[in-house]
Amino acid sequence: MKFSSSRASFVSFVPFVVKATLALLLPLCLFLYLLAMPHESTMTNKPEKPASPPPAVAAKPAKSTDDLRTRLTPEQYHVTQEKGTERAFTGKYWNHHEAGTYRCVVCGAELFTSQEKFDSGCGWPSFYAAKDKTVDTQVDKSHGMVRDEIICHNCGAHLGHVFDDGPQPTGLRYCVNSASLDFAPKDVQEKK
Repeated sequence: MKFSSSRASFVSFVPFVVKATLALLLPLCLFLYLLAMPHESTMTNKPEKPASPPPAVAAKPAKSTDDLRTRLTPEQYHVTQEKGTERAFTGKYWNHHEAGTYRCVVCGAELFTSQEKFDSGCGWPSFYAAKDKTVDTQVDKSHGMVRDEIICHNCGAHLGHVFDDGPQPTGLRYCVNSASLDFAPKDVQEKK
């Protein structure tokens, strides 16, 4: 009889231990997670100190929302202007291997070349480098994560995100939405 009563005491004691452990571990894990989060973007093309203002250049007129909605597909507009994301393995360029240049679908700026493109297996076009001073980064804290968003330096269109798990020589993986890109084949570029 004593065995069964001590077993009953033990069984009633287990939920208390589980609850007490969770009550202590959850706040501790949350605290450690917050400590590990970067407070500022670690990967940026922007200088730390503000540069002197460039010489007077005629400002480009901003594209109106109506103009963009007319020129872009609904998916292109959603991705580039509303910071959307296309589903993995569905974009036009995720499995694209032709030689040429990838341009911003909004303004036409040259962003990436096929020479820097690689298959990361993530379902989006991936590049280990962007063309010089064409892509900027900013901290993105959406969806409960902290990531480095990549945007077109020329027009500010959302392109995707950059991660530090890419191949050498940079170690970066620019994970780009196909909907934010247009492609110019190499043979067409050579004719110009």
